Amino acid sequence: MQREFAAAALPLRARLLHLLIESAQQLQLAPIVKYTALSLFAHRFYPRCLSRLEERANDVANWLLYPLRESNLQLFALVSLWISTKIHTSLHLSVKIFKSLGDSIIKEQHYTVRDYLEAEVVLMKEVNFEIGINNIAFAHFEELLLQFKGVAKVGELVNFEAGMDIMDLLYEKEETSMLYTNPRSLAASVLACLQNRILVLVNVANFGLLFSNFVSMLFCRLLHISSRYLNRCWNFLFFLGLSL
Repeated sequence: MQREFAAAALPLRARLLHLLIESAQQLQLAPIVKYTALSLFAHRFYPRCLSRLEERANDVANWLLYPLRESNLQLFALVSLWISTKIHTSLHLSVKIFKSLGDSIIKEQHYTVRDYLEAEVVLMKEVNFEIGINNIAFAHFEELLLQFKGVAKVGELVNFEAGMDIMDLLYEKEETSMLYTNPRSLAASVLACLQNRILVLVNVANFGLLFSNFVSMLFCRLLHISSRYLNRCWNFLFFLGLSL
């Protein structure tokens, strides 16, 4: 109950992304499914939909888009998850599963299975059928972490779940979501944040300082970035209050 009250106090965009993230967790979907849906909804559908409404509100004929109610956007958030499961899972979840979930969390409107099918078509048309699954920050984060583990044992200490927590927070904060326009750099920044945390934990006496410098050098070479850029990544995330 407290979590519902806290979510209700958030801005509209944050509430929608919170619903999407919570729904992914409730359905126990893989991280790549969640982040593909977030990319599709938050960076492709939502901003494009709002801008088009401002340009031609009177020309929007579909009832799901005009008037654009929060309940309709909640429906589109769930549909984004549904589309993502079709891409990343061999056993596709039935639309009835998402309808059942929607019945429990969308309070202002009741949607039928036919509404979910219609919303899927509307969403895909709004994004010009471009989902963008090949350029997602989470996929870059997984790839970079795997490479980092291959060149340094300290990579095994990286908290994978903490990295996802940071990415979730960046999505929910509208002022930081712009970072997702450069997914690979963002993934490197998140990994830099976690790497610096590890170096703080293992940095003991002179050996710790030597170890810290060595791992930082490996990390910079792996990501093809300078140590100055690595420090900027860390300081930026720390400034946002996302340091773990």
